[in-house]
Amino acid sequence: MSKTDSIKTTFSEKLLNWASTQDRPMPWKDEKNPYLIWLSEIILQQTRVAQGLPYFENFAKNYPTVKDLADAPEDDVMKLWQGLGYYSRARNLHATAKNIAYELNGEFPKTYKDILLLKGVGPYTAAAIASFAYNLPHAVVDGNVYRVLARIFGIETPIDSTEGKKAFTKLAGELIDETKAGKYNQAIMDFGATLCTPKLSKCTVCPFNTDCEALKNKTIDKLPVKSKKIVKKERHFHYLILNYKGNLWLNKRTKKDIWQNLYEFPLIEFSEKKEQKDVENHSEWQKILNNKDFSITKISKPYRQILTHRKIIATFWEIELNEIIDNNDFIKVEKNNLKQFAFPKVIIQYLQDKSLYLELF
Repeated sequence: MSKTDSIKTTFSEKLLNWASTQDRPMPWKDEKNPYLIWLSEIILQQTRVAQGLPYFENFAKNYPTVKDLADAPEDDVMKLWQGLGYYSRARNLHATAKNIAYELNGEFPKTYKDILLLKGVGPYTAAAIASFAYNLPHAVVDGNVYRVLARIFGIETPIDSTEGKKAFTKLAGELIDETKAGKYNQAIMDFGATLCTPKLSKCTVCPFNTDCEALKNKTIDKLPVKSKKIVKKERHFHYLILNYKGNLWLNKRTKKDIWQNLYEFPLIEFSEKKEQKDVENHSEWQKILNNKDFSITKISKPYRQILTHRKIIATFWEIELNEIIDNNDFIKVEKNNLKQFAFPKVIIQYLQDKSLYLELF
């Protein structure tokens, strides 16, 4: 028997024995309601548990059933999601809730194949829901699982390659305990999140430390392997905070771009850093202000937000209007009502900065 086959025979048993000694309470653990499991899994996509936990609790409290979520106004859903990022998740969450509530008669799909048809649900999320809600033998494969399997089995195939994805998915399927699929999937995710972590692996107390190829070959910090490096494109946003007698103007981002369906202030965008005169000479500046009488009271420091493929540098121009503007592209709101709108994180940072006059959040 090869070393790999030897590890396979005891992997599930060792993992479940380890999990039985751990105490990592979370409100969705041992949950059987597929709606709440789905809700937690969507929130935890691209999100740490500590960050996602209060969002899960707020969603579960405000929308205890899938129909409650389906019937909620979109702006309310986006507002509750505010600050969690990757806002397409919130849009898909809302759309899928409507689908389940009205197209599927409120019945959550009960097979992996049908769960996978839901908008915003990929193989990992479908496997998690299927195993946690129905104990179906589908193995989860996420960042934690890639890391654990790459290290223990010494796999150097890049996890972001087609070959790598197939290999890890196959191995994960071979390892899962089909009689305890939900417990197994939760165990391997907990294992990667708490013990076999990206930088601080606790190898001395690891139940696999006599099996682990990465520990043996001193390649813990090199596995898993990624072949592609993401290049982040810079986008320079200049927001105009137009103030007229306590009223401000907002725009809803409706195009297929970052932050779709979130609100922002009137925007002038550049692909590179610009001087003040470049912003004031831009055609959009003229279009927005339309020769109105105004004064610039402050230009903020740059605020930054890092996205998966973008780096946003935002500057806020605080402008006092001496006459009202009439522009159908924007909506006029009272300054005190800004809390009702869902904004991108970079705008929230600006609003929360107590050195500014907009002390609202």
